[in-house]
Amino acid sequence: MTADDLPVIAAVDGSAHSWEALDWAADEAARSRLPLLIVHVRPLTRRTEEEKGRVEAEELLAQAVLRTSGTAPGLPTSTLAPLDFPSAALTSLSRDASMVVVGSRGLGGFRSLMIGSNSLATASMARCPVVVVHTGRTDESEAEPTDAFPDVVAGVAADESSGAVLDFAFEAAVSRPGARLRLVHGWTMFSSMLSGGPVFDSAAAAAAADRSLAELTAGRREKYPQVDVVREPVRGSASRTLVTASATAALTVVGRRKGGESLGLGLSPVAQTTVTHALGPVAVIPS
Repeated sequence: MTADDLPVIAAVDGSAHSWEALDWAADEAARSRLPLLIVHVRPLTRRTEEEKGRVEAEELLAQAVLRTSGTAPGLPTSTLAPLDFPSAALTSLSRDASMVVVGSRGLGGFRSLMIGSNSLATASMARCPVVVVHTGRTDESEAEPTDAFPDVVAGVAADESSGAVLDFAFEAAVSRPGARLRLVHGWTMFSSMLSGGPVFDSAAAAAAADRSLAELTAGRREKYPQVDVVREPVRGSASRTLVTASATAALTVVGRRKGGESLGLGLSPVAQTTVTHALGPVAVIPS
């Protein structure tokens, strides 16, 4: 969301969830003054069916470009239709992208699942931030406007491992005038002990967690004085707070914290729970 002109990638497959992801990606690209690359990954099929798939991909991408021209006129937009497995193609393309935006489910998803396997795999393995767009919308209902809830919520560990998460979250808040940045940190008496903090006094441990957050963000608060930062140390896992907060947040930001080689295993427990159960867009930030 900062430096270069690497595109925002929006993955589309014709599902309602992917159109929501496209709208979110177009809005983000316009806000960040970045180009938009719309990608439809064609499934691997028999050679005799490749021409049909190519034509269908062209029609879908033309529809996507038309939709984007209506929601974000003037946005530089290009398209791509690689032949591959969706998560593999998006992971490869992520090397040259500012972010990849995917829907929470695709055409192959079951309604009982809260997130599709391709979305989860992409979030686990991409080289750039991945935004999984949950809007709380069903196929029959209307989505909320993208600016309905301005706050940005970030789940952070109270150490240097959260640097990339904080950088992304502050930039996201700056790009949304009036947005607060809520920093959620989960702590336990055990984690307090491991960090050399209070062992038996929970009030003192909570205060120590808050001080750690303040120290962690001090430099960034000087860099971004316009951002209203709210520190929220919570006892136990941060997952419940992040999932609840996602319902009224413009964006929830979590760190991946592990490299992913196999499906789903590249996400930390907090990231996995948040991405799976969130009620709004979630950005997963690689280390």
